[in-house]
Amino acid sequence: MTESASVASLSVQQLQDMITNTIRAQYGGPSQSTLMYSKPYTKRIDNLPMPVGYQPPKFQSFDEKGNPKQHVAHFVETCNNAGTDGDLLVKQFVRSLRGNAFDWYIDLAPECIDSWDQMEREFLNRFYST
Repeated sequence: MTESASVASLSVQQLQDMITNTIRAQYGGPSQSTLMYSKPYTKRIDNLPMPVGYQPPKFQSFDEKGNPKQHVAHFVETCNNAGTDGDLLVKQFVRSLRGNAFDWYIDLAPECIDSWDQMEREFLNRFYST
């Protein structure tokens, strides 16, 4: 297949994406994939099913101004009372964050968290000062 024939089989969107990525690669700037949100937890956690009939509880929000240890304790107890625990907590944690804490969460590397213990550690390392 000639180069012109292979280019002709591409969609307009594919061609635009190729041009955009080539320009970014040559002149700098973030790639398209870095501009998109990716969950900070692994696919293993993403694939954990929520209990049948689960209704998300109302969480107290943490915005970096409160006590992070108290926030974690309240969050865990709220989830346990709603019938979820363990690594399922990871999937729900974002619902309890806002402001700078939410910004921290969305800036975590994609798929870097694989357990509730790890999420709790990362959160407390960032927001708890002794």
